[in-house]
Amino acid sequence: MTQGTRTRRVAERVRTELSTLLARNVRDPGVLGVTITDVRMTADLQLARVYYTLLTSSDRRTAARGLRRVRAYLRREIGQRLQLRQVPEIRFLYDDSTERQDRIARLFDDIARERREAGGNAGDDPAIEPEDRDDV
Repeated sequence: MTQGTRTRRVAERVRTELSTLLARNVRDPGVLGVTITDVRMTADLQLARVYYTLLTSSDRRTAARGLRRVRAYLRREIGQRLQLRQVPEIRFLYDDSTERQDRIARLFDDIARERREAGGNAGDDPAIEPEDRDDV
């Protein structure tokens, strides 16, 4: 249990430090608008999977190239700041969870709009029995 706690603590520290480094120290134009959303460490702390997203309408490919260019610098800085026995290898992975959430929200909005256009309202839901409705 303590190893899992340590893994989470180190992952959170790595996320914080990477976010700070990207915002303040990295001058590569390819990483502008990159935001670190999550870091997941292996149990032996040898690999850090760093999930990122783009705040601006930047190109994902350009951001991935920029992150590859600055990976060695970031790893060196993480090693100095966290003072770990071995510095984890860093792998950047694009986090598309916000895009998936937006897509699901749009689908729900489309369904609600189609129901309104079909002439029904929320009170006409056939799944709710008439005796269960508050407005009857």
